[in-house]
Amino acid sequence: MKLQDNEIRDVIKCQNLKNLDHECLWHPFTQMKEYEAEDPLIIESGEGNWLIDIEGKKYLDGVSSLWVTVHGHRKKELDEALKKQIDKIAHSTLLGLSNTPALLLAEALLKIVPQNLKKVFYSDSGSTAVEIALKIAYQYFQNKPETQKKTQFVTLENAYHGDTIGSVSVGGIDLFHSVYKQLLFQSYKIKNFDLVWAENLLKEKAQEIAAVFIEPLIQGAAGMLLQPPGFLEKLRKLTQKYGVLLIVDEVATGFGRTGKMFACEHQQVQPDLMCVAKGLTGGYLPLAATLATPEIYEGFYTDYVQLKTFFHGHTYTGNPLACAVALANLEIFKKEKTIEALQPKIKLFQELLADFPNHPHIKEVRQMGLMIGVELIKDKKNNQEYELAERIGNRVILQARKKGVVIRPLGSVIVLMPPLSITEEEIHLLVKVLKESIDEVCG
Repeated sequence: MKLQDNEIRDVIKCQNLKNLDHECLWHPFTQMKEYEAEDPLIIESGEGNWLIDIEGKKYLDGVSSLWVTVHGHRKKELDEALKKQIDKIAHSTLLGLSNTPALLLAEALLKIVPQNLKKVFYSDSGSTAVEIALKIAYQYFQNKPETQKKTQFVTLENAYHGDTIGSVSVGGIDLFHSVYKQLLFQSYKIKNFDLVWAENLLKEKAQEIAAVFIEPLIQGAAGMLLQPPGFLEKLRKLTQKYGVLLIVDEVATGFGRTGKMFACEHQQVQPDLMCVAKGLTGGYLPLAATLATPEIYEGFYTDYVQLKTFFHGHTYTGNPLACAVALANLEIFKKEKTIEALQPKIKLFQELLADFPNHPHIKEVRQMGLMIGVELIKDKKNNQEYELAERIGNRVILQARKKGVVIRPLGSVIVLMPPLSITEEEIHLLVKVLKESIDEVCG
């Protein structure tokens, strides 16, 4: 069949873009030697819960474009909020000035987060929100002569809080972090969710520990690791008992991912500091926030000459475009009753995944709301794991891509984290394609 001139131009355009991808870009969390041997998937547009590539092929967005898309792509209300704000102003600094969208969003956020949180500090990503929480907690105690020995942090084994130096220091995934060890400060690690060990540590080191840092209920980048029931609530009580701050990283778990607006709500935990990002703008623009209690805020509230100011900020802090679309995002949650509508979808995933653990190459399925990890195993009978060189997770997700579904691996764990707007029909497709891909790759 002879191609028309416009079709030839499209083919050339696509090939030129693919060449540019290999020639110019360095992709995150990607071994480029392997990537450049593959045909790159280049996204041109999106619609609803689907991505569309430069050749017009559609893919179900099974990971919410890295856990950020909430109500789908090209959501009318979010598009309109962005367009409306651009007619006013794109950016104005929050250093010494303010802007309307940042104020309205702060007010709206404080209505939905744990009620003890009363102050909002904006930034632009989950990592920076974590850095801010670390620095606030550290300086809060440095601002008082009697607590200046409180400089240490406690976190969970296999923690992931971002990729900047402070956030890596309270991380614990060697695959990502071991190469940077000489750049990092040390932190204590709670292993196997051992609360007895944690209490002994807090009791012994209460005068040295500033804060405990935790991803509530589920550790996302560690492979969707679930915490024991009541762990978060008990840990909160321990931090209060020994005068240590609790910082919760809701970057991945916030905005409906676990079945409630924030994971803390499952156990009625009120932290001292909370980090949010990812779903804050519905997947439209980079925006993050670190929320604090009045007590922490007042620890910095004094005459300038005492130099207790929190000397931290970002150029795009409180960006009006991002704040305007985030405000519209929160309005959709209310208007469409997103959290309520999520419950039957969570149940459907549970039902469709119920038989997965019986698969010879599936070790475990872990689910919290719409955060799902399917861990693969080479030989279940002999507990033999896949070797790193086998790249099993990557092979499975590439097979799924051939079937029109985009998902991502965390080693041998396949992650499903679709937009909250995913339909029942799309849930069936996502699970079906995952099962087929595992069968075809694992044998």
